[in-house]
Amino acid sequence: MPNILTIGGVNIAPGQQLQLQLPVSRLYTDTQMSLPVHVIRAKKPGPTVFVSAAVHGDELNGIEITRRLIAQNLKLSRGSLIIVPMVNVYGVLNQSRYMPDRRDLNRCFPGSAKGTPAGRLAHIFLNEIVKHCDYGIDLHTGAIHRSNLPQIRANLKDEQTLALAEAFGVPVLLNANLRDGSLRESAVNNGARILLYEAGEALRFDELSIQTGIKGVLNVLSTLTMIRKRSSKRKIAPFVAYRSDWTRAGASGFVHDFVELGQQVEKGAVLSQINSPLGRVIAEVVSHRAGIIIGKQNIPLVQEGDAMFHIAYFGDADDEVAEHIETMQEQVQPVSAAMPML
Repeated sequence: MPNILTIGGVNIAPGQQLQLQLPVSRLYTDTQMSLPVHVIRAKKPGPTVFVSAAVHGDELNGIEITRRLIAQNLKLSRGSLIIVPMVNVYGVLNQSRYMPDRRDLNRCFPGSAKGTPAGRLAHIFLNEIVKHCDYGIDLHTGAIHRSNLPQIRANLKDEQTLALAEAFGVPVLLNANLRDGSLRESAVNNGARILLYEAGEALRFDELSIQTGIKGVLNVLSTLTMIRKRSSKRKIAPFVAYRSDWTRAGASGFVHDFVELGQQVEKGAVLSQINSPLGRVIAEVVSHRAGIIIGKQNIPLVQEGDAMFHIAYFGDADDEVAEHIETMQEQVQPVSAAMPML
């Protein structure tokens, strides 16, 4: 018997490619809500991989990454690829991180068939998509008014997960523990190895983040021998950070930054000034350790205690990390968003 993959009652045979709408629920307007799903299957058996975006509905970079991946009309040599451009369709409609019940979908897994709207969506996505898969790449961005440097977060203590994270092709890998209720936790509990790609800012397209994400997904598929081996101008050797933290505002006011994403900072470096509306310097935000800025707040207004700079610590490797970040930026050249990357 052929290896049939069934999603939402639809059978997809080896060698077949199709798009389907996976029913989720109806709104009180009687509008049917569905998940768009794109499936590519090779004739030859192999691993099954999902690529998901917009688990948080305001994180749009991943939607564009999946759109361009689909536009490439990938030919798999083995295995199956399941692309879900929008998991939290509700949030995308409302330009919101959350579900209509104000829940964070990424804290509602594994969900329940009889739960809240967020719990039901989590249950459907886990059972109809994730449980078929050996690997997954979940695409995220920073929160609203916050940007993340392209980075992979994963359980890097697992050798196979680490190998895929290294293959993705970003300079920064962050070892991240599993969070209760997350998609990553439920996927791991069901035997899948997961990479979480963080890059850019909510409600914005960022070309560096998008192109890096596309190349990263293709690099992973190549490493799993699902597509033809990809060549690279210069391999970006990643560095693993086992510790990171946010530097917070010590006062409320208007912000003047002195550093950018990806910049190396030394212990004691002044990262920004906080000023009063009349121009008086109220406080300075200072780095407590040497490291690399992998996330930062963009809005020039802060309240005391707000998280402003996310700094990862690499020890003696800081110089090399900064150099590799520059290499990544040089390699990713702007292209027309209307054309698929070849």
